Amino acid sequence: MITRRFFGLLAAGFLPSRAASQTTSAPRRLQDDIPIAAQWISNALQSSGFGADFSPQSISEVERFFREQTKDGEPISGGLISQDIGPRLFALGCYCGEVLRKELSGHWLTNDDDPEGEIKAALEVGSGVTCWPMQRVMKRLRNSEDDLVAWAEGIRRG
Repeated sequence: MITRRFFGLLAAGFLPSRAASQTTSAPRRLQDDIPIAAQWISNALQSSGFGADFSPQSISEVERFFREQTKDGEPISGGLISQDIGPRLFALGCYCGEVLRKELSGHWLTNDDDPEGEIKAALEVGSGVTCWPMQRVMKRLRNSEDDLVAWAEGIRRG
C-alpha cells in the first residue's frame, strides 16, 4: 500500500536518525514504522497546540484534533489533515494504538506481506482484547459519532 511509502518519505524529513540508521538492503517493517509514525504525529500535534504526550488522557487530544480539523466526515479545507491524509491517518492510528499499548501492556499484530497491512494492523492488549486502531481512526474521520475517547475506554475495560 502506498501509505507507508509516503509515510517513509515524510518521516525521513522529520526523523533523520531513523533514515540514517537504515541500510538500503533492509526492507521496512510495519512493526518498526508504527512507533516512528506515532512519534512523528505526536510531534506534529504538539507543535499545533495538541497535548499528544502518550498519556492515557491524550487520546482526548486526538479527538479534539478531529473535532477541530474535520467537518461532515471530511478534512476541513486548508486544515492540518487536508493534505497527505493517508499517512496522517496511519500515524494517528499508530499514536492511539501506542498510547493503549504502553498503558495496557499490549503488542502489535502485523503482516508485512498483506498489501493492506497498514489498515489491518491490530493491537492486542494484556487483557486479551484485540483492536484495530488505524481502522478506528479512519472510521472516526467518516463519522463524528465514533468518539475515540469512548473507544479507548471500551478497550481499557476489556
